[in-house]
Amino acid sequence: MAAGGPAAGGRYRTDCVERPLSRSLRRLGGQVGAQPWPFLLFPVAVSAALGVGFVHLPNRQSNDIVAQFTPRWSPAKADRRLVQERFPSRDSQRFSAQRLTTEGAFASFVAVVKEPNQTLLTPAAFAELLALDRAMWRLNASGPTYLEVCARSRNSCASPNPLLGAVGDNPAYIETLLPGLTFPLWRRQVFLGASLGGVAVDAQPPSEKSRPVLAAKAMRLFYYLQEDDAAQREASVKWLKAFLVQIPDVLASLNLTSVQVAYLTSISQQEEFEKSGKAAIPLFSITYFLTIFFSVISCARLDCVQTKVWVGVFGVLSSGLAVLSSFGLLMSCEVPFPITVANALFLILGVAIVDMSIMVSCWQKTKVKDEVKDRMADTYAEAAVSVTITTLTGILAFYVASATSFPSIQLFCIYTGTAFIFCYIYNLTFLGAILTLNGRREESNRHWLTCMKVSTETQESRGSAYNMCCVGGSYNESTGAEFEHPMNGFFRKHFGPFLMHPCTKVFVVVLYLGYLGSSIYGCTRVKEGIDLRHLVNDHSHVIKYYNWTDNYFKDYGPKVMVIVTESLPYWNSSVRSDLENCMQFIENSTYVNEYLSESWLRTHITIAKTMYLAIDDPVSFIQNFVTLFQMNPEFELDINFTDQAVLASRFFIQTVNVLTAVDERMLLEQLRGRAAGCKIPLRVYHPAFIYFDQYLVIAQNTIQNAVIGSGAMLLISLLLIPNPLCLLWVPFAIGSIIVGVTGFMAFWGVNLDSISMINLIICIGFSVVFSAHISYAFVSSEKPGMNDRAVDALYHLGYPVVQGAVSTILGVLVLSMASAYIFRTFFKIMFLVILFGALHGLIFIPVFLTFFGLLGRL
Repeated sequence: MAAGGPAAGGRYRTDCVERPLSRSLRRLGGQVGAQPWPFLLFPVAVSAALGVGFVHLPNRQSNDIVAQFTPRWSPAKADRRLVQERFPSRDSQRFSAQRLTTEGAFASFVAVVKEPNQTLLTPAAFAELLALDRAMWRLNASGPTYLEVCARSRNSCASPNPLLGAVGDNPAYIETLLPGLTFPLWRRQVFLGASLGGVAVDAQPPSEKSRPVLAAKAMRLFYYLQEDDAAQREASVKWLKAFLVQIPDVLASLNLTSVQVAYLTSISQQEEFEKSGKAAIPLFSITYFLTIFFSVISCARLDCVQTKVWVGVFGVLSSGLAVLSSFGLLMSCEVPFPITVANALFLILGVAIVDMSIMVSCWQKTKVKDEVKDRMADTYAEAAVSVTITTLTGILAFYVASATSFPSIQLFCIYTGTAFIFCYIYNLTFLGAILTLNGRREESNRHWLTCMKVSTETQESRGSAYNMCCVGGSYNESTGAEFEHPMNGFFRKHFGPFLMHPCTKVFVVVLYLGYLGSSIYGCTRVKEGIDLRHLVNDHSHVIKYYNWTDNYFKDYGPKVMVIVTESLPYWNSSVRSDLENCMQFIENSTYVNEYLSESWLRTHITIAKTMYLAIDDPVSFIQNFVTLFQMNPEFELDINFTDQAVLASRFFIQTVNVLTAVDERMLLEQLRGRAAGCKIPLRVYHPAFIYFDQYLVIAQNTIQNAVIGSGAMLLISLLLIPNPLCLLWVPFAIGSIIVGVTGFMAFWGVNLDSISMINLIICIGFSVVFSAHISYAFVSSEKPGMNDRAVDALYHLGYPVVQGAVSTILGVLVLSMASAYIFRTFFKIMFLVILFGALHGLIFIPVFLTFFGLLGRL
C-alpha cells in the first residue's frame, strides 16, 4: 500500500492534506529511526509526571446513580429545587412520605405470604410482622437507635404501615379490622395502594373509590429517617449502614413461618452498584490479560530474529502509558471519574492493537537490507496516515459527543478522547522507538530473547529444535522484505479472490440486505430507559425487593404533586374555577385515578360551605386556614402563605397502571403537557420523574451521537482519504454498524439506556478502526482494477483487523460470566460491535467499494 498512489479515478483526488501529512510523518519516522531514545524516554517521563494525578482517584470517583445516569438538565431536577424552596421539609416534626422531594432516607420491607393460596391478613402473619417491627427498634445498640433518627409525625415515629399501626400490639385485632377494611382507600383518607399488595376485593357493591378487602398477599413497611440537616443525614446513614449489616441475621433469628421478607434501604442501590464494580475487578483483570496475551502472541513469528514479541509487549505498554497520562491529567484537573470510564480501556487497547499491527505489517514490507531509519521512514509514510485517520475521527467524535445530557457518557467521552490523543502521540514516539530498537536487533541478526547473534543458515547436525530456536534472520530475497505472514497470504491468495467472485458478491449483497432489514426491525423493538435493577449484582437483596414490588404493587404508581408556582388570589371564585378546571383536565389523564386526588382547596371550600365560613376575601380566606389545618394538619405542608397572600401551593394526584417504561414516558409527557396547557402556572413533580426524564432524551442523544460521530468521520475522511466517493463509506459503515448493534440489542434483551449508549459510542470508535483503514487502503492501492484494489486492501489490513477483533472478543468474553447486568451488557454490545465491525471491514465494505468505486472514473 503506497501512500499517495493513484486513486480510483485520479480526476477527483483530494490529497492536498494526505500528501503533506505523509511527507511529514515520513520525516518523523526517519528521525525516530535515527535517534530512538529521546522518543522512548519522553513518553515515559511524561506518563510518570502526569500519572501522579492517580493519587486523586479516591476523591475523583463519582458513582452517584442520580448524578451520573440521569440527564443533567432534567426538568424534574429543576422542579425539585422549586419544591424544596417553596415547601421545606420537617422530618423531625411533621413528616409526610408523599410530600418528600427526594426518595428520602428509609429502610423498607416487602413481606409476602409463603403459600400462594394464603392471605397476609391473619393474626399469625401480623404476629410475625410485629416481631419484625420490634426488631427494627432494637437495631444498632452501639450507634444511633431508630427512635433517635426516625422521621416524626405528631411527636412519634411515623408508622411503617397504616394497618400495622392500627393493630397496635395485638395481632388478633386484624380480624376485627378486616370486615371494615376497604381498598385502596380505607377510613376515607388512608391510602393503602402503596402499603397493601396482591389484594383481592369484593366486586359487590361497586364503588368508585374503594371496595371491601377479601385477602392480600403482600405488605410494605417503610421506616423513614430524618434528613432536615447534615447532622441528621449523617446519623441516618450510619443507622442504615448498621441495618444492612445486621438485618440478615435478624431475619434469620425471627424464624418467620407465615411470611417471607425482602428488604431495601435508600442507600442500598448506591452501595450495591459500587460493590458490583469491585466484584468485576477479577474479571476485568482476566479480560485485559487475555487481550494483551493475544496481541503479543499475534506479533510473534517462528523466526527467532524476525519475531516481534517485544513490539507486541511494548505496544500494549504504549496504550497503558496513554491511559496513565490522560487519566492522570484529567484527575489532576478535577474531572470526576465514574466507573463507566473503565470501559474506555477496552476501546483504547483495541485501537492501539490495530494501529500497532498496521505499523508492524508496514515494517515487514520494507526492505530488510535498508538502514533502519529508512525502513522507519517508509513505515511511517505508509502506516501513519491510516492511523491518523482513526485517531482524529475518534478524538473529534468523542469530544463533540461529550455535549450529551448524561454525565456518565460525557465523562466517558472526555476521558476516551483525551486518551486517544496520548495514544496517537505515544504510538508515533514510544512505539516507533521500540520498533526502531527491535529493527536494530534484527539488523544485527540477534536473538529476540538472549540478544545473542545467531546464524542465518540452518545446521542439520544440531537438530531441528536448535535450528528453530537459534537460527533466524531469513527473508524473501526476491522482494527484499520479510516473508509474508501466513494470514496475509491467506487474505491475498484465498479470502480476497473468493470474496471478489461474482457469486460471492451477490451473496454478500443479499446477506447485507438481510442484516439491514433485521437491524431496522430490531430498532423498532428496542426498549428505552435504565432499570435500577440493572445497576446491581444479580444476587443483591435489591433484586428480590424490586421483583416483589413489581409483582404486588404495580397497579398504583407515584402520587404526583401538582404545584401552583405563583401567588394567586384563591379567594377569587373565577381563579378557583380556573384552577379546578386545570385539576380536572390533569385528572382526566389515562394514568390518573380522579377519585384518589388530594386537594386542600377542595377541602377548604367544602368546610367553608358546611360551616358557613367566608372565603371570598383575602383576610377571611387565609384566617380560615386554622379550621382547615384542624381538620387535616398535613395540609399546612401544602400551602406557602403569609398573612396577606398564598405564595405557592400544591395538590396531589394518584397515578395508576404505570407498568412499563413506555407507560412512564407517556405519563410524564401527558402530565407535563396538560399542566403546560392550563391558564394557571402549574408544574407536576415526583422524585421518580428524575429517572423518567431519561426517556425524553435517550433516543435523541443516541441519534445525536451517531450523527456527530458520522459527521466527524466524514470531515476527517474528506481531508485524508484521497477520493471523495470512497470516503463516504466511512460514515456509512458507522451508521450501518450502529443500526445493526442497536437492532440486535433488542433481540438480546438489552435496553437503550445510558449504559448501552456508552457502548454505542465505543461502537463509533471501532467502526472507524475497521472501515477507515480498509477504505484508505483501497483508494491508496496502485492496482489497476477494482477487485485487485479490494484484494490488495485485504492483503495489507485484513490481518490487523482480525488481530484487533479477536483480541477484543477474547477479552470481553470473560465478562459474559459477570453477575452484574452492566458488565454483561458491555460484553453483549462489544461482541456485536466487533462482529458487525469485522463483517463490514472484511466483507461488506470491500465488496461495496468495488461497485461504487467505479463511479470515480466517471
